[in-house]
Amino acid sequence: MLQPLRLVAAGVAFAAMHTLTAAQPAAQPVPIIGLVELSGTGATAGTNYNNGVKLAISEINAAGGVLGRKISYSAWDTQSNPGIAKSLATKAIDQGAPLVMGPVFSGSILVSMAETRRAEVPNVIGGEAAAITQQGNPYVFRSSFTQAAAMPKVVRYIRDSVKARSVAIIYVNNDFGKGGRDMVLKELQAADIKVLADISTEAGQLDFSSAVLKAKQSGADALFVYSNEEESARVLKEVRKQGYDKPVIGETTLANDKVIELAGEAANGVVAHVGLTPDAPNPTVQAFAKRYLDEYKSKADHNAMKGYTGMHAAKAIFDKIGKIDSKAFAAAMHGASISAKQYPGVLFDVKYDDKGDLDRESFIVKIVNGKAQVIETLKPAAAAR
Repeated sequence: MLQPLRLVAAGVAFAAMHTLTAAQPAAQPVPIIGLVELSGTGATAGTNYNNGVKLAISEINAAGGVLGRKISYSAWDTQSNPGIAKSLATKAIDQGAPLVMGPVFSGSILVSMAETRRAEVPNVIGGEAAAITQQGNPYVFRSSFTQAAAMPKVVRYIRDSVKARSVAIIYVNNDFGKGGRDMVLKELQAADIKVLADISTEAGQLDFSSAVLKAKQSGADALFVYSNEEESARVLKEVRKQGYDKPVIGETTLANDKVIELAGEAANGVVAHVGLTPDAPNPTVQAFAKRYLDEYKSKADHNAMKGYTGMHAAKAIFDKIGKIDSKAFAAAMHGASISAKQYPGVLFDVKYDDKGDLDRESFIVKIVNGKAQVIETLKPAAAAR
């Protein structure tokens, strides 16, 4: 009788060990929180960014999660309000999030990132204002180009392809718009291109007749537009209404599908530099675009790609350090190179610098018959040099 008793005892011990192992912290989900603009003026950008994050997380979890742990994700609405973004960042820290995704709007990022920095929690953001990474915050990382990286490419196109010697600028008077305007002014000056009209507009503005008339009367060779999605569409409709016939050029937002949808035929002919586009001639990107369309019944835009690639980049860094550790994550992210072959979710080979800015290939697109078409692929800045 002793032998069977020993077997029973061994079985009970094994079951107890198994229960204890399953209860260890390593089996608990990784709690990642998104601070995203789900309402207010940034709802289009924030919702798409959030959808990209969620799609990436579903793929990561389906493949076993991060270091064997699933990700639990909560998206909190900043309401496109910097004050709310700041308070939500504090709440995310209090709840022990080892990583915060978003916001997208630069004004919200500039206040919320002070909280994540204070708590030494890495923050992967969708904003492009150059000031974000110029403050020396070691815990903030982009999923898009900084304006400082994008605007030289825009100006080279204006100079070399459009052959423009003068430009009119219409920009939105917020952190995003002012940052882009300051950077493009600097690059235009360096290229000896004159700015004949520098026109400030407001977020949420409805009537752009005066702004477009000023640009038209300036006699500039081209118009550069830098605003939010809805306002950009209104500018383009007014451009068409007034019969403006000079080239209209912009950056990523101007070629956004939401802008094309709202502007209709008025978007045709617009040319923009984009850091991310679902229309890139890249099988991995096209596969992502199909998955996104199947999941959300809408076409991915650059904001969706920011959220998606940013989350997959975070997964790569957690894999590299082999633990869920905020400080180690931030240290490893600086100077990191992530291969799209090893981590297809980043879509393109990407390299981060010591400020949290990234470098990868980008594109010049033209709106033709209501669709963005890639007309030129630009090498990463390091390769171009």
